[in-house]
Amino acid sequence: MLFGSKRKLEMPDEGAALPGRAGRPFALDGTHFVLETQIEPPYPAETEHVVLGLGCFWGAERIFWTLPGVYTTAVGYAGGITPNPTYEEVCSGRTGQNEVVLVVFRPAEVSFDEVLRAFWEGHDPTQGMRQGNDVGTQYRSGIYYSSEPQRDAALASLEMYQRSLSEAGRSEITTEIEPEAAFFYAEDYHQQYLAKNPNGYCGLGGTGVSCPVGFR
Repeated sequence: MLFGSKRKLEMPDEGAALPGRAGRPFALDGTHFVLETQIEPPYPAETEHVVLGLGCFWGAERIFWTLPGVYTTAVGYAGGITPNPTYEEVCSGRTGQNEVVLVVFRPAEVSFDEVLRAFWEGHDPTQGMRQGNDVGTQYRSGIYYSSEPQRDAALASLEMYQRSLSEAGRSEITTEIEPEAAFFYAEDYHQQYLAKNPNGYCGLGGTGVSCPVGFR
């Protein structure tokens, strides 16, 4: 652990955050290992995108590249302060960045509600700055929307899923729902990690509570 446990559970102040850098500090192949699509824009005109945080991005990304209608996925960092961080910097707790998945999908083939259902059921959104045994600000639950309709759908889905969780005796959702900001791609070896390493670590676990479809 590079930083104290208590400190890693708190978002850093801007003045205390690592400075980062102006450009990407590593090369990126750019081709999806599974879907063989490009993980960087431009994307096809008929697609939409959303950025989602639901714990360690290795297992999180796999949830979405398996969804029919998803054009491409990529893992990276968002929601924080430090620009163009490295993985080690994010793990220090001094960037405020979240481990996230960029999901580019075709709404004609998979609705945003279905993407949200996969998000909610794929992790436990009640755990705050952690996901299972993974502890730190980079493991928080978050939806970073790219349009007002996405925001409205995300808020509606949270309300509906909270009802289901409450009925099951679960805690309050801690998911942050915010407009998308800068998305910084993670290092190439993190991209589609569980496809490249089938026996690799995946710390995600859902609540076992189903999420309603058709929130609006």
